[in-house]
Amino acid sequence: MVTVVLAWLAVLAACVAAFVFGQSVRTAPRRKRRSRAGRIGLFLSLSGPWLSVLVAAAAGALTGAWLLAAAAGACGVVVCAVAGFLLSPR
Repeated sequence: MVTVVLAWLAVLAACVAAFVFGQSVRTAPRRKRRSRAGRIGLFLSLSGPWLSVLVAAAAGALTGAWLLAAAAGACGVVVCAVAGFLLSPR
């Protein structure tokens, strides 16, 4: 039980770190128009980590495999943060 709680706390910590990292996309110098990839990158950087955690929590609630859901949630957070960073305009 302690392992599951610690795993979910680690997922939440990774989500907060990814959200703070995604704020750098928002503070980039603004151009008049963002490209479609830039808008998708901004969405993934800011909302993707939170949505990933919500989907992982729902999967854990449905299946009862909370530890596996926490691991999948952490992977989802990292994938969203990296994809948002790669798609964001520089």
